[in-house]
Amino acid sequence: MGVIAFFDRGASLYPDRECFIDATGARTYREVRTRVQRIANALYANGFQAGQKIGLLSPNSSSGFESMLAAYRAGGVFVPLGAQAHIDENIFSMHRAEVSVLFFHSSKAAYLDALQAGCPSLTLPVCIDAKLPGVASLEEWIATDYPAAPQVVETPDRVVSIYQTGGTTGRPKGCVFTTLTWDTLAANFHAHIPVETPPVFLAVPPITHGAGCTAIPMLSKGGTTILQPGFEAEAVLKAIETHRVTHLWLPPTAIYMLLTHPSLHKYDYSSLKYFMYSAAPMSVDKLKECIAVFGNVMVQVYGQAEAPMFATCLNSAEHAIAEDGTHRLASCGRPMVFTPLEIMDEDGKLLGPNERGEVVLGGNLVMAGYYQDPDATKEAMAHGWLHTGDIGYKDEQGYVFLIDRKKRLIITGGFNVYPGEVERVLLGHPAVQDCAVVGVPDEKWGEAVRAVLELKPGASADAEEVIRFCKDQLGPVKSPKTVEFRDSLPRTSVGKVDAKAIRAPYWESTGRMI
Repeated sequence: MGVIAFFDRGASLYPDRECFIDATGARTYREVRTRVQRIANALYANGFQAGQKIGLLSPNSSSGFESMLAAYRAGGVFVPLGAQAHIDENIFSMHRAEVSVLFFHSSKAAYLDALQAGCPSLTLPVCIDAKLPGVASLEEWIATDYPAAPQVVETPDRVVSIYQTGGTTGRPKGCVFTTLTWDTLAANFHAHIPVETPPVFLAVPPITHGAGCTAIPMLSKGGTTILQPGFEAEAVLKAIETHRVTHLWLPPTAIYMLLTHPSLHKYDYSSLKYFMYSAAPMSVDKLKECIAVFGNVMVQVYGQAEAPMFATCLNSAEHAIAEDGTHRLASCGRPMVFTPLEIMDEDGKLLGPNERGEVVLGGNLVMAGYYQDPDATKEAMAHGWLHTGDIGYKDEQGYVFLIDRKKRLIITGGFNVYPGEVERVLLGHPAVQDCAVVGVPDEKWGEAVRAVLELKPGASADAEEVIRFCKDQLGPVKSPKTVEFRDSLPRTSVGKVDAKAIRAPYWESTGRMI
């Protein structure tokens, strides 16, 4: 099957249904299919060969999504890049993958010289939204009658994508996806988030990241994708009503901004069937707010770049049951049907219910490996499982609870403190919009727990009161020793709070990081 097969199914069944809608207007499946084929034709006419790497550097747009589909249609290896990432990070990812074709938005044109200098393999830059001197134009390509591109015969093990890890430690790695990776992703999605009628998906986070992974399986059902170039709270709320959106995926930090927006109760959200969230644990109190506002539509999914998006699911019915009084709202759900999940100790032993260890994943959702990094691949796949770096446990019913990232562990006075556990308590404070918990140098404790808070608009809080709030739920060891308030918290290119950037300045003068 593969990505282009999903799109072709939707185009065959719903040719006149709107496929993409962005600021430039709407395009039907019939129109998009024609444009994608003509882009693939142009690629071959300009020297492209199957198996070469094709990058995309653009905010969300219809032309960007079409360029992605054309990469698959032409038999290329798609390399998504971060429109919000630092240029050096994108140069590193392009150079490592040996990208030869780059579809880019004109807003990134100022970086083109640096990208070409840092990535010698880049021979064919293509601007997707404007005519620029000395650069191929996507619209001119589409308007030109090139010979038909050869038809690619898809196989399960063909390498089709290299996605970048979005973590906050070190250089990004390249996760190799095969056709089978995408088939498993789609199978998990449709098994646990069933689509009965053609959906309407609002893509707000980058389509080169989680929003694209979420949109792709819906193409097979004739899904319409509304493409927004970035997150703006009222624009999201308004779009749900305007386009009668049925499916939405956002990280918790964006959801928190929706919940505090003054226009939250201004719009109609009755069209929503699935409001998916992932990328970080979500506060139980804020989840209850979501259910009260948006209805019983919340769905949590869990995955990572190495096993994209859909490894576990806590569906809307399970949210409703959990809201009645159980602890299950804190769970990220149970393993999806095609992705085994276990908890493993440091020696490679699989653990039983309620035993804490590292979350490990199996099955064909898991990447084929890190691109050109066999040592990192061997480490990540030790004992035959993908090691996620997440610490958690499964209860007796198989529900998975995440405690924290393994590498974020704070050791204070000889006790282990997982920042995520403290952050979940802080997010239940009525004044807290978002937060990060980090370990800072301390002569007495080695590391001391510090909370860095971003408050809700117009809210106020006192450091001592926040510490008492935590002690009431966590006890003295895990609670912050100090609290810092900031107007806003730094975030990574994929919207996660950047705990590494928050933590680093405290350690600069020590010559160490732990």
